[in-house]
Order: sequence, then structure tokens, then C-alpha cells
Amino acid sequence: MGDFVKGRVDPGLSPAIRWGILVHRRVDSFTDAHPVFRLSKSRVRPEFRRYAGILVDLFYDHFLARDWSRYSTVPLEDFAATVYGLMEERQHVFPASMQRSMSYMVANKLLQSYEELKGVERALQGIEGRLKRPSRLREAISDLQDNHAALADDFSTFFPDLIRFVRELGESKSTADKGHTGR
Repeated sequence: MGDFVKGRVDPGLSPAIRWGILVHRRVDSFTDAHPVFRLSKSRVRPEFRRYAGILVDLFYDHFLARDWSRYSTVPLEDFAATVYGLMEERQHVFPASMQRSMSYMVANKLLQSYEELKGVERALQGIEGRLKRPSRLREAISDLQDNHAALADDFSTFFPDLIRFVRELGESKSTADKGHTGR
């Protein structure tokens, strides 16, 4: 939901959703500033550099899906089914633009599709279709193919740092919640 809520977060949203949006924004900032993510962006051809952040984010989604069992004991299929179920159950609180994207995500099993290069290519084609200016973004699949090993190494260096960062955010929230409630 963090990608669909811009500016000030509606105080009418539940505390959990507001926290999730805040975490999403902090993860985006952490990722954009991370030296390994920047290195990955430099691997993108100059003609696609304008979209390098989007591309690397999607390429990293590929490595996460491909190597899912390294990071979770829950199979990707089960995790995705849980996410899709929660999204469908709670879609009434999502902005309209997110509801459309969510429907597409569920119908096309996007989380699982990233495991294969064809799924990444389809996602690039979809992003290309939503951009206002011509981009030929689907051709950026060759940047992933040509730099697959290096990008995989980048991801395997970056992702543990991201996991630690998110854990620390959760710990700081837990500490703040305990202090706030007087427990």
C-alpha cells in the first residue's frame, strides 16, 4: 500500500496500516541509499538508467522468488496464497488504483511469476504499458540476463542487510509500543 499512498498518511487508517506504510517508506529509503543497490543500478544500460531503480527492484524480486527457501521456511506458494487472501479480504481499505493492481497481481500470481525470467519480462512489459513516455522497458530483460550472476551476488549481499534493517524497525516499534502503553 506504501506505493499507492502519497504524502501525509490518513490518520483514519488503522495503526497497523499506518505503521506498514511508514515501514515501506523507510525500506525504500534504505534501499535507495544502499551502496550495493546503487552498484546494481550501475549495471543497467545507460538507455534505461532513468528506470534503474525500478528495474533493480524487479530484478531483486526475481532473486528473492528464485532463492525463496534461503530466506523462509514457508514455501513461496503458501506465502503468496496467504498474501493474496489477505489482500482480497482487506481490499476495501485500499486506494482504487491499488485495487486494480492487486487484482492483476492475484490473477497473474505475480509473486511466484518472478521466479522465472519470463515472469520478470511480463512484469517489465506491464510497467512499460503504464508509463507515459515510450521506454522499450521490456528490452531491459537483457540487462538482467547479461548481468545475472553479478546481480545475484549483489542481491545476496544486500538482502541480509535489509532483513536486519526491518528487524531493527520492528524492535524499535515494539519498544516504543511498550513505553507508550506503560507495559
